[in-house]
Amino acid sequence: MAATHHARPISAKQHWAAGLMMFGAVMLAIVGVLDIFRGIMGIAQDRVFITTSGYVFQYNLTGWGWVHLVLGVVAFVVSLGLFQAATWARIAGVVIAGFLIIANFLSLPYYPVWSTLAIAISGLVIWALCVVRPEKPQAA
Repeated sequence: MAATHHARPISAKQHWAAGLMMFGAVMLAIVGVLDIFRGIMGIAQDRVFITTSGYVFQYNLTGWGWVHLVLGVVAFVVSLGLFQAATWARIAGVVIAGFLIIANFLSLPYYPVWSTLAIAISGLVIWALCVVRPEKPQAA
């Protein structure tokens, strides 16, 4: 006799978890792409950014452009893993979003509006990836 297995209906929690994971993936991809562009701007031409004197953290903007470029590429790659709902990508997404927050905080005097917006978006990514707790399959 063949046993029939019935698919369990997807719960509201699972819908929310999937939606938040997708939100985190999309937002991390957007922040990654924009950080790639920001890095390219810093590498190609320092004059795009306004420099301020007397700021505690002073650094070469071309070097800082490379930092943003690398962070942006890693963020985008991690977002691709998040689209697959990979656990490693959730952990890496929280870590890379944290690094993006630090990088954008350090560049506040050079690009204040974008840095503030990027910090907020990265914070939302961290929230979305930490809140999601996919339910484990239950034994039938």
